[in-house]
Amino acid sequence: MLSRTISTSQGQMAFLENSGSGTPVVFIHGNSTCRDVFRHQFETTWATTQHIIAIDLLGHGQSDDALEPQQAYTIPGYAATLIEALRSLNITRAALVGWSLGGHISLEMVGQGFEASGVMLVGAPPIRRGILGMVRGFRIQRDLLLATKSVLNAHEISRFARVCVGEKHAARFHDTIARTDGRARQILGRGLIAGLGVDQRWIVEKLSTPIAAVNGSEEPFARLDYVASISYRSLWDHSCHIIDGVGHAPFLEAPERFNPLLFRFLSDINFSRIDNTTQQQSCSDA
Repeated sequence: MLSRTISTSQGQMAFLENSGSGTPVVFIHGNSTCRDVFRHQFETTWATTQHIIAIDLLGHGQSDDALEPQQAYTIPGYAATLIEALRSLNITRAALVGWSLGGHISLEMVGQGFEASGVMLVGAPPIRRGILGMVRGFRIQRDLLLATKSVLNAHEISRFARVCVGEKHAARFHDTIARTDGRARQILGRGLIAGLGVDQRWIVEKLSTPIAAVNGSEEPFARLDYVASISYRSLWDHSCHIIDGVGHAPFLEAPERFNPLLFRFLSDINFSRIDNTTQQQSCSDA
């Protein structure tokens, strides 16, 4: 994996990329974390051959704080900057793996016209715009409010880390959470309440983009009954996957169970693309 930076209109963004082939797979992390949460996916044999990319969002990890925070730190702003960054890498189509905030950004990217071969949502309920959509999709509780607070003290950082990535991995992300531009959390929260961005539920119910829903059984934020109640147009495996005994970050807490789902999803959408292309060519030849 090579670590590089991309210049965007909102600042430099740090990313990891390998030299693999095929349709790129873009990993998008959650609020106040960074690309390192996906390290168990980077370390697999599959990752040495597939073209994979993981980007630190603006205000997170090794990326710059946004030049225009009020614009960049909303879900539409994050999505627009990511699309800009990927285009600078000549990537106009990719599979998106979005965790938490990253999942909401992934759906916003689709809504803004990015061609996603498929989207895997982890800990990210597709919500309608505004406060009512949030209440239906999320469990409104104290830990969720930490995700919108500009300044976190040491105790709050520790608590937020535990609820996001689990007790075993929490200490590793204390510094990452502390580094995050506090304006990013606050502006994000205000934007969600104001209803900025696409209707995410409409996206998954109306568009043909394959959607995989994967959550831990102990998911602290998303309402799993809500996730399961949605009438997805193209739900992968025709079911929402639940990984027992883990919380918000199953890819980190139980990679031995998450990775086979991820790799099967990516294989399925790649084969689907090949089949569709072959059919189109056959029709053209006819």
